[in-house]
Amino acid sequence: MTTASNDWLGLAGKLCVITGAAGGIGRATAVSFAQAGVQVVLLDRNEQELEETARAVSQVQNGRALAFPCDISDSAAVTAVAEKSKAAAGPCDILVNNAGLLRPGALETLSLAEWNGLLAVNLSGYLLCAQAFGVQMRGKGGGAIVHVASIAGSQPQAQSGAYSASKTGVIMLSRQIAVEWGPAGIRSNVVSPGLVETPMSQAFYATPGVRERRSALVPMRRIAQPQDIADAILFLASRRASYVSGDEIVVDGGYTQMLMSMMPRPGYE
Repeated sequence: MTTASNDWLGLAGKLCVITGAAGGIGRATAVSFAQAGVQVVLLDRNEQELEETARAVSQVQNGRALAFPCDISDSAAVTAVAEKSKAAAGPCDILVNNAGLLRPGALETLSLAEWNGLLAVNLSGYLLCAQAFGVQMRGKGGGAIVHVASIAGSQPQAQSGAYSASKTGVIMLSRQIAVEWGPAGIRSNVVSPGLVETPMSQAFYATPGVRERRSALVPMRRIAQPQDIADAILFLASRRASYVSGDEIVVDGGYTQMLMSMMPRPGYE
């Protein structure tokens, strides 16, 4: 792992705001940034788990974290926490838009309230945070935004309500930010995870046989862990990706390349 004393990534001394920081990908990303010498600002609605992430960061040598409970779907709350963060730690250099919801629901019966509720966090919340912290980046002459989307943004995931639509929106939002804010020195990119074991997906793997069945569909024959995603996020936020903007890194162990291999072909198996 890159550390502040071996700053290959060029991240030491930066300030990174991470949404959805209470666990899973958010927690792994927070600890990884701290190991790279970055001060982290942690945002999440789950105050108890948010404090657990702050404690995990404190275990890193010279790890520094500020934790603010925040509902990113609330415009006033996002504006307020951006002001608090700037007052306490200075302007933002990096924003990781990671907060997200996954709720089952067939489109035929999905209510408008359910649709809007998920989009409010998974898509509108990303815009609100980008606006609030992007202003701070402009004041510093630039910055980096990394949005966590999903392979579901490119591959429809049935019975998941607004989830796939929201992640498709995140991918296009990132591209639009890259185009509009690039002249201000702000880069915007996406990391799209595949199958990842997180608190949000943990219930799937508690069902006997699911882990084995899912792993068999992935060329690398394993389910990703949050650290796999955090590593890609760090790269896109770093100076090593200084000319990468409007792009997407798919971190799925090759899963989305398996379609043709799933087709029965007698004599080729």
